[in-house]
Amino acid sequence: MIELEGVPELIDPVMICAFEGWNDAGDAASTAVGHLDREWKGEVFASLDAEDYYDFQVNRPTVALEGGVRKITWPTTRLSVVRADTGEKSRDLVLVRGIEPSMRWRSFCNEILGYAHELGVEMVVILGALLGDTPHTRPVPVSGVTSDPDLARSLDLEETRYEGPTGIVGVLQEACAHAGVPVVSLWAAVPHYVSQPPNPKATLALLNRLEDLISVRIPLGELTEDSRAWQLGVDQLAAEDSEVAEYVQSLEEARDTAELPEASGEAIAREFERYLRRRDGQPGPAGGHATESGGLEGGAGGPGAPYLRDPSTGHGRPRKPSPKDEMAKDDDAEDTGGAEDEAKDAGAGSDAGDARDADSDKGADDGRGAEDRSAEGQDAYRRDEGGTDRGGDGDEGSGSDR
Repeated sequence: MIELEGVPELIDPVMICAFEGWNDAGDAASTAVGHLDREWKGEVFASLDAEDYYDFQVNRPTVALEGGVRKITWPTTRLSVVRADTGEKSRDLVLVRGIEPSMRWRSFCNEILGYAHELGVEMVVILGALLGDTPHTRPVPVSGVTSDPDLARSLDLEETRYEGPTGIVGVLQEACAHAGVPVVSLWAAVPHYVSQPPNPKATLALLNRLEDLISVRIPLGELTEDSRAWQLGVDQLAAEDSEVAEYVQSLEEARDTAELPEASGEAIAREFERYLRRRDGQPGPAGGHATESGGLEGGAGGPGAPYLRDPSTGHGRPRKPSPKDEMAKDDDAEDTGGAEDEAKDAGAGSDAGDARDADSDKGADDGRGAEDRSAEGQDAYRRDEGGTDRGGDGDEGSGSDR
């Protein structure tokens, strides 16, 4: 039994996890959790024993001088709690940030789930980032995936079909699913040709998607400006090399062609709704994501739903109820609909305009199609000076649930 001291009763808690290493291209995911911890002044209440999970020859400890005294910092995973106070509504976030463990992954996941159970966590969100063939000049693609078909329908997410090597994100997601914990993974695609950290644009994209999912308005601080500066810097580097510029253009054209049918209605309405929320200082939407009580629509994580399964009996144990559960039941009946109606109106108005834009752009796209975009040209660019392929990374570029 995990004993927690000094942790108050939490309001509609959601656990948000990110791990440095294989699942963290450009450090985008771990930086996102670090941003939440910094903006809301998180307080660390627990850390996992580094001796149990880390190979110190792979992840070495660091030594520093503090007031003339040498201090060693060991690689580990720490848990902190923050109060996301949006003025009208508040909810608590349990932040899990660390390094992908070197060993005993199942024990590692069970320990994290033990903390989740004791804190009454209603949903686990795991952030990740992977390398992909995506241009830095376009919005960062963020996919939300889950292995639960009911959860995929209630939260409008993709049901993962990935098969292949996985990392701690995939293992933790599966452990949560087997334990009866609602779990979602959010993955940002980072351009493989500019994978060096940091990548504030990918971090910003993850936080925007997280904001929609957990119905909490996240203060972005300087991330928006950092994202612009990052893109400008990459633009300047690309302009200095004609081959780079040509390759980026080919990625842009492929992306625009693939997404043309998607650039309407729902996507525009979602961005317009986010703009309105930030302008009016409102929290995220209730409909289509988490309910205002923190449970999940469709019965996936509401009050009284099974939480962790007892290995000896196979039966689910109820999660610890939140003090706002009963109050939130009444709030749900009143608060649904406003943001959804506004988004639907915006989507309906955007559909007609989008159709006109698609017609007008078709001629330009046909003209661009005559340009040289041969596979040989792209493959030649993807090879670096040493002759290695920098294209879709075989380990990182395909599965979104790793």
